[in-house]
Amino acid sequence: MKAYIVGVGMTKFEKPETRDWQYWDMAREAGSAALADAGVRYEQVQQVPVGYCFQASTAGQRAVYELGLTGVPVYNVNNNCATGSTALMMARQFVEGGIGDCVLALGFEKMARGALGGGGSDGGADFRTSPVARHYGIMAAAHGFEMSPPTAQIFGNAAREHMDRYGTTEAQLAAVGAKNHRHSVNNPYAQFQDAYTVDEILAARTIHRPLTKLQCSPTSDGAAAAVVVSERFVESHGLGDRAVEIVAQAMTTDTGESFASGTCIDAVGRPMSRAAAQQVYDTSGLSTADLDVIELHDCFSINELLTYEALGLCGEGESGKLVESGATTYGGRWVVNPSGGLISKGHPLGATGIAQAAELTWQLRGEAGPRQVADARVGLAHNIGLGGAAVVTLLRR
Repeated sequence: MKAYIVGVGMTKFEKPETRDWQYWDMAREAGSAALADAGVRYEQVQQVPVGYCFQASTAGQRAVYELGLTGVPVYNVNNNCATGSTALMMARQFVEGGIGDCVLALGFEKMARGALGGGGSDGGADFRTSPVARHYGIMAAAHGFEMSPPTAQIFGNAAREHMDRYGTTEAQLAAVGAKNHRHSVNNPYAQFQDAYTVDEILAARTIHRPLTKLQCSPTSDGAAAAVVVSERFVESHGLGDRAVEIVAQAMTTDTGESFASGTCIDAVGRPMSRAAAQQVYDTSGLSTADLDVIELHDCFSINELLTYEALGLCGEGESGKLVESGATTYGGRWVVNPSGGLISKGHPLGATGIAQAAELTWQLRGEAGPRQVADARVGLAHNIGLGGAAVVTLLRR
C-alpha cells in the first residue's frame, strides 16, 4: 500500500526564549496547520508518532492533547537529530502496513541556549557514559580533545580531514554557508533571513577551526507536522491535488565501516548516509539524475559536503568543487536546501526531519513562493543523527 503526504505545517523556527511558548503551543500551531492543509480533522487521525529529544517522557501525549482527546495511540520517538524523520518513517510504515489510513507525524523541540553537547539529554558532558562515546573516542584518538563545543569539534575535525585528504578549501566550506543563508532570505519560517558573502562567513567567529559561527546550525525552538495517508484515503477524500507520494524511504545505523577507518569523516555518518541513499535508489529505481530538489542535513557546512558524496551527487572528495561550481543552487543541476537548511532555517532536533518533508512538499506542489524550484517533480530528504541514524526519503509529486 502506498503512502502519501497530504498536509504539512510548521512554526517559524526561532532562537530559544524568543517567544513565550511551551512545546505544546508549538505542537498545536504546527499540527493544526498540517491538518488544515490536508483538510483533515484530528478525529480522523488513527496513529500519532511524535518526535522530540529534550522534553520529558510522554511529552508527545501532552503535545497532541492540544489537537484533540480522541484516545488514539501516541508514540514518543527519540533518535537524536534524526528524530523527526524517524517519526515520519513510522507514520509511513503504519500506513503501508495497513495499521492506519490517516497518521499524523509530529516533531518539536524547546531547547536551551548554547551549543549542543555530545549527545543525549545530559548534553554528553561525561563521554564515558554518553551514547556517542565511541564516536568521540575516534576523534580523541586522531585529534585529541579541545575545549570547543563537542559536536562542532567532531564535525570540524572531519572538515580538517577532508581538507588534508582532498584539498578542500575553507572558502569552499564557507560557500555552503553562503548558499544556505542566501536561500533562507525567502523563507518566512527560517530562524535567520540574512544573506552573507563567503568573505563574511570566513570572517565570523571561529567555533572550531575551520568552522565559523555562520557555518554551524543554531539551537532552535519549533515544530513541524505532516499528515500521512493511504492511497484509498486520498481517493475517498478527493486529495489527489494535495498528495505527494513517499516513493521510498530507508533508515540505516552505524556499521563497522563507521569506525574502521578511525576518521571523523566516517564517524559522523558518511557511510550510513551512503547506505541509506543506495537503498532508496534501489527500491525506487530512481537516481540522482531524477532529483530536482534536495533538503539535506547541513548541521555544519562540512556535513553538506560529505552528504553530496554520500548521495552520489559527486565522487568522493569532489564536493568542495561541486558547491563552488554553483551546481547545488538555483540555476545549477540541483537546488540543495532551498529552505536555508539547518544552518540558516534552524535545527530544533525533533522537528528538523519533518520540516524537511514540509519544504519538499511545498516545492513539489509548486507552493514555495519566491524560493520555488522550477518544475520540481522529485525531491530527496536526508536527516542524520550522530550515534547514529541516517534517514533518506524520496518524494514525488
